[in-house]
Order: sequence, then C-alpha cells, then structure tokens
Amino acid sequence: MEHKKIIAVVGATGAQGGGLVDAILNDPSREFAVRAITRDKQTEKAKALAHKGVEVVEADVADKESLVKAFSGAYGAFCVTFFWEHFSPEKEMAHAKNMAEAANKANVKHVIWSTLEDTRKWISKDNRRIPTLQGKYKVPHFDGKGVSNAYFERGGTPYTLMLTSFFYENFVNMGMGPQKGLDGELAITIPIGNKKLPAISVVDIGKCALGIFRAGTEYQGKTVGLAGEHLTGQQMADTFSKILGKKVKYNAVSPEVFRTFDFPGADDLGNMYQFNIDHETQFCKARDLKVSRKLNADLKTFETWLQKNKDRIPGQKETA
Repeated sequence: MEHKKIIAVVGATGAQGGGLVDAILNDPSREFAVRAITRDKQTEKAKALAHKGVEVVEADVADKESLVKAFSGAYGAFCVTFFWEHFSPEKEMAHAKNMAEAANKANVKHVIWSTLEDTRKWISKDNRRIPTLQGKYKVPHFDGKGVSNAYFERGGTPYTLMLTSFFYENFVNMGMGPQKGLDGELAITIPIGNKKLPAISVVDIGKCALGIFRAGTEYQGKTVGLAGEHLTGQQMADTFSKILGKKVKYNAVSPEVFRTFDFPGADDLGNMYQFNIDHETQFCKARDLKVSRKLNADLKTFETWLQKNKDRIPGQKETA
C-alpha cells in the first residue's frame, strides 16, 4: 500500500467520484490507492467504502483547510462540484477555488477538474432564444464551472480540465426514462431536435479519469472531453425500443417548452439543450470519442450500457 500513489477523490459517494473510486478499486495494475473524500463518514455509502478497505476522509468543499488536510500526501486529486444541491454558480465557483488552492497548498502532483463550458463565450447576452438566468448566466450549471477553469489553470498544480457529457444514468436517476404519454405510448423527451448529444456512463467517466492519471504528464495542461457516443434523440429512442422489446418514441419538444416544465432547473436545462442545438458541431468535437476510447478501452455504447442496466430504468416492471 505504501508504494501506491494516492488519488484523493472529492464526492467519492456521488456519481462521478464514485465512478473513479470503483475504477481504482477494480484496476488490475493496482498502481493507485484511493482516498475517498466525503462530508459525512457516517452515511451508508461512506461506510460501504470503508468496509471495502477504502480510506475515507471527511472534508467539505466549502472549507479550504479541511481540503488541504484531505489532499495532503496524495499524488492526485479529482475535483468536482455539486451544483444541483444549491443551484448557485457563485457557490460552485467558491468551492472550485477552494479545491484548486488546497491542491496547490497540499503539493498535489496532478489535479483533474470535472468541468463544462462557459456558454457565454458563444452566446451573446441579448440572445433571446437562450434567456439570461440569475441575472447574468445563460446555462448556470455550465457557466460557473467554465469560469472556475481559471482557478486550476493559474493554481500552480499540474491540471487536466475534463469536459463531461450527458450521463446515460440520467435515464435511471433523473426521471428521463421512457414514460407513457396521453396516447398511452412510451416516449423519451429530450429537446434537441435532430441534433446529436454527447453521452457517456458515469462508470466510464471514472475509468477515463483513471486513464488520465495513469498517463502521467500526457494530459497535463490540457482539456480532455469525454463521450461514449454522439447520439440523436431518435437514436436513443430506437435503442430503448430494441433493448426493452417495446416501442419507445422520441418526443422532440422545443427547448422553449422544456423550460416551462415543472421541476427545479428546467429553465437551466432548457437553455443547455438550446446551446447543444446551436453549437452541436463544436460541442461534439470537444468530446472526442477516439480520445475517450484511448483512455478507457472498455468504453460502452449506449446500447451496451442499456442492455446491462435495463432493469434499473424506472417503471420497467410496470410497463413490461
């Protein structure tokens, strides 16, 4: 154990962090050891990691000194923020700044920052198709992360900016799986028209992050975009139909309609999909499938993922 390089993983009990923890634990090379960072060691997920022999350390992204302690002695750090807990880009930026400064103070050798674009670099402030939200953002859960890139670029620690994509797991955890409409037919609703959306499993994000750490200096000082596939909404619906053995339609509502849906963050996500539509070529190009496969030879297509996870899709038993 003492010869292994330690990777400190923020959000180790969450989606992306949990994916990296699993990737390290299942890595045949055993090159790295994992230090799981969580705000509460007493949660069931944290206890489950400890039961597996994982070092579990308490720290809070709002408390820089707790992060310094948690990062100390680690070779690498995986940094991620939790926008959907508070819906505040300002908090996200403050937390990112804490992590970047803590990594430098703890003398970490390589930090990965899980990020997204600051969409305002492409969307003019007076663009009415993508309304301004919270006074100054276009896609708040993107923009705060994009602004925060600078903290890592200027932070003094060798860094990799890792662009993520739509999670396949959104069909399990975010209520986006096939649902019956008023016509009684199953459909998925994604407002991207006939455009392609980069998508990936959080499990594969973890494996790709491990690949970045394993590559040493190759990806330091660079931006790396990840995706398992670039898919249209119709292609996703067709895959559901094939794997579930029942017809699933594609409900291509407009981003304007999506923004009116009655759930927290619908306006943010509607803007995001409009950004995806308007900048499809650039958005997909930034998430190179070849690079993702180089980092993770086991990269799953949506069909492969769905075949393995179809029983996790909510409502499957009821609609079978």
